[in-house]
Amino acid sequence: MHLEAIQAALRESKLAGWLFFDHHRRDPLAYRILGLDPQKEATRRWYYFIPREGEPKKLVHQIESGTLDALPGSKAKYASWTDQVGKLGSLLPSGEKIAMQFSPRCAIPYVSLVDAGTIDLVRGFGVEVVSSAELVQMFESRLSEEQFASHVEAGRRVDSVRSHAFRFIGDELTAGRTLTEFQVQQFVRRRFEESGLTTDHGPIVAANANASDPHYEPSREKCSEIREEDLVLIDMWAKLAQPDAVYYDITWTGIRTQTIPSRMENVFEVVRDARMKACQFVKSGIANGLRMEGWQVDDVARQAITDRRLGEFFFHRTGHSIGTEVHGTGANMDNLESHDERPLISNTCFSIEPGIYLPEFGIRSEVNMYIGPDAAKVTGEEQFTVVRI
Repeated sequence: MHLEAIQAALRESKLAGWLFFDHHRRDPLAYRILGLDPQKEATRRWYYFIPREGEPKKLVHQIESGTLDALPGSKAKYASWTDQVGKLGSLLPSGEKIAMQFSPRCAIPYVSLVDAGTIDLVRGFGVEVVSSAELVQMFESRLSEEQFASHVEAGRRVDSVRSHAFRFIGDELTAGRTLTEFQVQQFVRRRFEESGLTTDHGPIVAANANASDPHYEPSREKCSEIREEDLVLIDMWAKLAQPDAVYYDITWTGIRTQTIPSRMENVFEVVRDARMKACQFVKSGIANGLRMEGWQVDDVARQAITDRRLGEFFFHRTGHSIGTEVHGTGANMDNLESHDERPLISNTCFSIEPGIYLPEFGIRSEVNMYIGPDAAKVTGEEQFTVVRI
């Protein structure tokens, strides 16, 4: 835990403090930000309050009195619920504003982890509770130099696997062998393992109408055969098989044909151009020192597609935060599923992935971006034309 940095951020945000709370490990963010053992038993409620100045304060149950011993600060114990309420009240600065893992109207569900009853309890002490979303991003989503290097290296390996996957499809079809989406998925998984990569699930390999489902994933029992003239979308994500590695997440589209149907090519170009406009918007804003918020990036990509009268077929956010989990806890490029007002800050990584999903086929184009101290960039290869399989 970086206590001095957290307190400096609290002062800058004009907050009296940051209250962490957990019961049965329902807030993994608290454990990561505070540096607690995520396997630590927590069958009783604990509280940890970091004020903007001075010593942190702990409140733990007598049965699990050592729960927060790894953290600095004074400790109070409780046994009964009345004892808990009384001591929690003395822990908090009445009339002040504090942050908790809470999001008004659950606008950002990734950080809305404290239950409504606990929020009510804390507010009952005359405390104003605000979202810790921006603080979480600062202390959870910023990458170290080593983590960014792991992302770049994962990208190099994933891009290679992606290239080989499209080649594998072409080779199998040229040889006249039956090929399914599931077989291509398993080819990618094998190549990941051989390349020292790991992933939680996936990848998505979707042909034709299956590509119209953004979260389609083939299985042995449920998959389609890939044939001549088919469109194939591949969405793959992986990270190095080492501690604290960061994911790389991309989507490319190919077609098994010499002449790409004009409808498919036009849709690809609309998606590609929306992706490029969003990336350029981020690059320009960061280079000029502007405050960039997630919803603004989504608006740029969405407007590019809406202008081509295809907006109704783009029904997910433009991008998501990327970290040690493929969907991280930083700002999302989102003004559709939520209105994400968190700023894009340095040393963070996220995807840009607009898509158009028609009944007969879907196309998505995904890259990853990283914001350095004074510039933003795409971290891997970019797709500019449809892959001819």
